Amino acid sequence: MAAPITATTHPTPVTPPGAETPRYTSALASLTVLFFMMGFITCLNDILIPYLKSLFTLSYAEVNLVNFCFFGAYFFMGVPAGIVVKRLGYKRGMLIGFLVAAAGCFLFYPAAESRTFGLFLGALFILASGIVTLQVAGNPYVAILGPPETASSRLTLTQAFNSLATTIAPPLGAALILSHLPDLKKLTAEQAAALDVSPVQQLYLGIGIVLIVISLLLAFLKLPTIAHAPAEAGDTRRAWNYQHLLLGLVGIFTYVGAEVAIGSHIVSYLGQEEVMNLSPLDAGYKVSFYWGAAMVGRFAGIFLLRSIKPGRALVFTAIGAVVLILISINTTGQVAMYSLLAVGLMNSIMFPVIFTLAVAGLGRHTEDASGLLSAAIVGGAIIPPLFGLIADSTIGGGGIHALRWAFVLPVLCYLYIMWYGLKGHKPTQA
Repeated sequence: MAAPITATTHPTPVTPPGAETPRYTSALASLTVLFFMMGFITCLNDILIPYLKSLFTLSYAEVNLVNFCFFGAYFFMGVPAGIVVKRLGYKRGMLIGFLVAAAGCFLFYPAAESRTFGLFLGALFILASGIVTLQVAGNPYVAILGPPETASSRLTLTQAFNSLATTIAPPLGAALILSHLPDLKKLTAEQAAALDVSPVQQLYLGIGIVLIVISLLLAFLKLPTIAHAPAEAGDTRRAWNYQHLLLGLVGIFTYVGAEVAIGSHIVSYLGQEEVMNLSPLDAGYKVSFYWGAAMVGRFAGIFLLRSIKPGRALVFTAIGAVVLILISINTTGQVAMYSLLAVGLMNSIMFPVIFTLAVAGLGRHTEDASGLLSAAIVGGAIIPPLFGLIADSTIGGGGIHALRWAFVLPVLCYLYIMWYGLKGHKPTQA
């Protein structure tokens, strides 16, 4: 049985002699922009998926290669990004992240021009590699930029602006991309070949330019420097020696996988006759309710997490997610729609809470732990394709019945998160 461990000294921002005391408010304000852009870019995948599904006439499993490539970057680049941030620092890590993400956005232009699905996936991987670096640098920086007891609240604050972006992205993406398309459910091969790709090109070019501008502004900002307590004599522990971190990796894996699997298939789910029979455009607008609920929950969580233990909050929200999904897949019409969209509210605080619980007491291992946790976001690459395979199954011919069965997968994910909030997060050394 693992023995309890003593938390290492919490790293705190330090000020060079003669310098002014760092203003954490300014640093947090700049980081909200970072989290906003990460959320905006990531959520556009929910609009890109039904578009590419029709453009290349793909199955549910095939189109989920979008999620596989985007979130697969977290697995391949999470640890390398952690090394980069550890060597170059948080600020330079963020700068690199913005520039790499911008390069990925610019590659959407030739990908769309050539109408090559493989190039789209390559552009997404590069774009996601930049987002990974931003995550690795941004999340621990927020968590350790102040007292440890309010770390969950601070990270929830920045994640709230992430959710603000995910609320704005679906209707904007739907208006710019899906509004120019014919009925995707009745799209012929000839119509698919003639689809206008300029809206996708213009949108991602614009995002790339914005990322370049933000990186230039960030280069001139002065951010507080973080100093970790030096290792004690004889201390040979590594980040992976902490059991609560390892279990937290699974927590991040399951959370991201469940959240992305649901968000990526809302358009298809609401388009089923037994649910709402909505057009892709109308269903695309409804996606903002899912992410908007997460935004509301995160803004509320800023204050609630100051008085409620993070573990308890995690248990409550995980149970709520399970109940709402079970209601949705066992009902029809508006009840089925709104109960599924309300899962976003339950998702709201999960990431910041799991993250801060997982890095609690890691001190000098925080950057390495952040890289590992970012790699665990690969759940968004693994679980959605599995979801798609179930949706493509012969049960209902890939229709509403298959989609209902697919939602059992996120339920299993939330059950693990509930256990992590109950017991798995308690610090022990592996």
